[in-house]
Amino acid sequence: MTEKELHKLIHKFLEGKATSEEIASLEKLEKNAESETADIFKDKEEEKIIKESMFKEIKNTIGNKQRFSWWKYASAAAVFIGVVLSGYLLYQTPVADQTIVIPEDAITLELEDGSIETLKEDGTKRVIDKTGKVLGVQNGARLSYEDAKTTEDLVYNTLTVPYGKRFELKLSDGTQVNLNAGTSLKYPIKFLKGQYRKVFLNGEAFFDVSKDSLHPFMVNADDLNVRVLGTRFNVSSYPEDDRTDVVLVEGSVGMNEQKENFDEGSSTMLEPGFKGTFQKTSGKIEKEPVITDIYTAWMGGELVFRNMTFENILRKLERHYNVSISNTNVDLGNTVFNASYGKVTLKKVLEDLKLTHGIDYSISQNNVTIN
Repeated sequence: MTEKELHKLIHKFLEGKATSEEIASLEKLEKNAESETADIFKDKEEEKIIKESMFKEIKNTIGNKQRFSWWKYASAAAVFIGVVLSGYLLYQTPVADQTIVIPEDAITLELEDGSIETLKEDGTKRVIDKTGKVLGVQNGARLSYEDAKTTEDLVYNTLTVPYGKRFELKLSDGTQVNLNAGTSLKYPIKFLKGQYRKVFLNGEAFFDVSKDSLHPFMVNADDLNVRVLGTRFNVSSYPEDDRTDVVLVEGSVGMNEQKENFDEGSSTMLEPGFKGTFQKTSGKIEKEPVITDIYTAWMGGELVFRNMTFENILRKLERHYNVSISNTNVDLGNTVFNASYGKVTLKKVLEDLKLTHGIDYSISQNNVTIN
């Protein structure tokens, strides 16, 4: 759908002449906007141009309708927001006006120019920069980058793994990263000399960092920075969680709030076999000894719950099995559980919870209801 077609469709909607199919298309744009971020334009100038253009169309139409009702104006505004935040860029395509639809269960790679490619777990693909140079190669469920010798700018790619899947990534410095379900990682295609090797995590990942004393490695997870030199550790920081957990397997890491500079004397330092917990609301960091295997078992497809509330368990099951779970058993919500499962089906987990904790459940396609 081109920008011109969008203008025409919005105009018909405001005039009350849009068909049910056309209204459904606008509603779909609005719905997509709810899951997109506002930072999708190439630059502020492009954002300004598109917004002004769309708003002018709405304003002109409303100005020509003396009896234009408030509820219709509100609906138009909602559609307008959907269009400028996601619809325009999501639905326009460079080839023959064909709509590009990315499946919700697809592993995606966002490149430096904002374009998005899908990766199949059993597929192969080459990552190419704007000059045609090959930066990395995918082989199955693993994407490996090479050190781009000709690249002197800080250029990022973002790898996103949906619910129900996992993926491996090798960064240009040789650092190995395992990404859990429901996770995205933003990283440079090449780390620059004299700067931190910094990546941005949303979700859960295990890092095996290549040693480089001159260039410390840093993971930013929400408001937390994790600083390392060469080490192996797990970071879990999903948006719905009220805390970020860092579990150190080998080496040494320092934890501090993003707004603070790292200082080995004041930052929270972890030793192997310890877990550091950052409370997102208070900014408080605590640490305790743990069995690290419990927190890295997910890489082998296993599920392990330790001192975890029932609601958090359900969120973990959603990500692991790619399902939607609603809980009507409010009494269990904050109850703490301990359990371990190997590579089992969701039904096996639910049957175990039913046997040991008396829950009841029903499954309808991809939706589970806990009673």
